[in-house]
Amino acid sequence: MRGFGWSLILLLWPLWVGAGELHWRGQWTQGGLIVGQAPPGTRLELDGQAVPVSPEGAFVFGFHRDAPPMARLRAVFPDGSRDERQLTISPRQYNIQRLDGLPSSKVTPPPAVLARIRRENTQVAAVRREEIPRAYFLSGFAWPVTGRISGVYGSQRILNGEPRQPHYGVDIARPVGTPVRAPADGIVTLAEPDLYYSGATLIIDHGYQLSSTLMHLDRIDVRVGQPVRKGDVVATVGKSGRVTGPHLDWRMNWREARIDPALIVPPMPR
Repeated sequence: MRGFGWSLILLLWPLWVGAGELHWRGQWTQGGLIVGQAPPGTRLELDGQAVPVSPEGAFVFGFHRDAPPMARLRAVFPDGSRDERQLTISPRQYNIQRLDGLPSSKVTPPPAVLARIRRENTQVAAVRREEIPRAYFLSGFAWPVTGRISGVYGSQRILNGEPRQPHYGVDIARPVGTPVRAPADGIVTLAEPDLYYSGATLIIDHGYQLSSTLMHLDRIDVRVGQPVRKGDVVATVGKSGRVTGPHLDWRMNWREARIDPALIVPPMPR
């Protein structure tokens, strides 16, 4: 098995992969995403969980913010040969902020909206479980918006001694109305104008349960079921939902694992 950096473009990958070979690019770290190529017909497992391989041999998987330090990757190749190895997942340090003395209304949502929050969380989770067996992710990824990064992946607040959910995305501050582009090829699987926390929210599925979520939008310009190409304008930046100012919150999921988008795109242009 050989690892490739994200700086290598897909065209540099071998067009033919020999029996018993896996190629990949990505980072074996918390929040990392791995995109790879195997001989067509290979069966893959990550920690005992099946990882689909496309008819052309492409595969993808990723690691959660708090992924354990070791992962086991197992491959059964079409010729019957096998490869199994234990891989090290690098830990990361996250920014933790403690705020005390806040009014309870700023820490816990009012009871009147809890049912709505649960309903919306269920809806989003169901969309992310959809299986679209096309390797749209092979288009590669680009920033959906460029600008000042105002929030980073993995950061967390502890409010009045209670840990809040970590921030699983990258916040990019831009004015309301700034065009938002599809970060990669995919299919629109959710286009909701008003979710409690995330406001106008768009989900693009990049295939094999890898998806991007674009949050706090002002306007959504695509519909559910619509195919999009990397770079297509799909929405505009807004300040909808629970925010203090206009920005785009870009999040990524592989199944239930929260991926750090900043690890799979070039550095933010100045």
